[in-house]
Amino acid sequence: MIPLEMLALALPLFGAVLPWLLRRQHTLRNCGTLLLSVALLLTVIQLLPAVLQGQSSTVVFGSIAPGLDFMLEIDALGLIFALVASSLWILNSIYSVGYMHGLYGANFEGQERYWSCFALAILAAMGIAFSGNLLTLFLFYELMTFSTWPLITHHRSAAAKRSGRIYLAILVGSSTLLLLTAIVWTWVLTGTVRFEAGGILAGSASPTQISLLILLFFFGTAKTAIFPFHQWLPNAMVAPTPVSALLHAVAVVKAGVFTVLKLSTSIIGPTAMQQSWGAEVVAWFAAGTILLTSVIALSRPELKARLAYSTIGQLNYIVLGAAVAFPAALQGGALHIAMHAYGKITLFFAAGAIYVASRKTRVDQLDGIGHRMPWTMTAFLIGSLSTLGLPPLAGTWSKWLLCVGMIEAHQWAFLATLLISTLLGLGYLLPIPIRAFFAKESTAAAVKGYEDHGEAPWACRIPLLVSALACLVLFFWPGIYDQLAQMIEGSQP
Repeated sequence: MIPLEMLALALPLFGAVLPWLLRRQHTLRNCGTLLLSVALLLTVIQLLPAVLQGQSSTVVFGSIAPGLDFMLEIDALGLIFALVASSLWILNSIYSVGYMHGLYGANFEGQERYWSCFALAILAAMGIAFSGNLLTLFLFYELMTFSTWPLITHHRSAAAKRSGRIYLAILVGSSTLLLLTAIVWTWVLTGTVRFEAGGILAGSASPTQISLLILLFFFGTAKTAIFPFHQWLPNAMVAPTPVSALLHAVAVVKAGVFTVLKLSTSIIGPTAMQQSWGAEVVAWFAAGTILLTSVIALSRPELKARLAYSTIGQLNYIVLGAAVAFPAALQGGALHIAMHAYGKITLFFAAGAIYVASRKTRVDQLDGIGHRMPWTMTAFLIGSLSTLGLPPLAGTWSKWLLCVGMIEAHQWAFLATLLISTLLGLGYLLPIPIRAFFAKESTAAAVKGYEDHGEAPWACRIPLLVSALACLVLFFWPGIYDQLAQMIEGSQP
């Protein structure tokens, strides 16, 4: 019988081949993609009982040298990421049908490439989540970059090609120059690259070496969009909205923050992180990124650009938690992977639904649109409140734990950063639904041919309503995500 870890890779791999096999049978392809995404979620769920009971299994599927194996291993942090990616692949698959078909028709240009690369990105997410060592993680980390690049450049316009060049330059440049260097150096110092609870560097590296490795690891993981490597993310907004949702909620940025949490807990170790000046440098960069991008978001008139800068700040909440590395900070960072994902995908789904229905892209065009699109804008309000960490929505718990972690560490400046960024978030997110429901609609803002629009097609609406509902449900029942976050090494006092 095929191990469940390998099945979790095989399903999206088949999903990448399926669009080419069924290139003339669109309905069958869409149904097949949806069935594969459901099967992947069920496969991941089957891994839960063993992890919750503290059991572990390892699968080796290749080797390049003694001690340098390609291996899969399941743990609590990996399951959080895998559950997020597999559950949201279902919603994003449905949404992609409504969005892409609504704008370009069922036979849109490059559809085989679109669906295939989408599945490859999910494959990369599963590989990263279940990596048993740094070598395997790096392999799938790079696959994530190269599989999403064609999605960012999907429209093949000059702007899309420019964004693709920036994307590759920052992500591939940082990972090969910094992250790969850190991996090789770790192997030289310790003789292993395997993830172990509590880290592997203690006793094998000096405090200065550990600090330098932290800098290489954290800045080499540029998918976190930490300053000064953050510009790839707003530039990538040229992509179709379902791709933006993939970047911001499902796979790419979550791969980055998952990686830094994994490094903090299983390579460097929480104790070493707490005592290192390198971790303190990373924490200050993360805090600066949070405040900088929150201020920039206030000034962005384009809806997707505002959401992009919001994402950068939210990602660096997790980077900050990983750098501080106190128990509640690590637990909050792990939980924020899930809680932010459901809130942010709701916001991008809503932004795409607005564009499909009305062709509007700017915040100042949305006055009164809540009367035409009440379901969409209600979901946007829920996603906004959850992203800001306000009750009774899911983001409350992860932000609360992050704040508790800053108090545990006596890091008052970082606690202030989290609170100030929340106030700034109120300024750039809440005015959008308020104006949508309470401002008078402007006829001048209407796009010609879409003056009498209503809601987007149901294939766009259903996913955003489900993800908004998840934001509400996860406040009252954080359930599995909370249990898994508490199991992460170092997240318990």
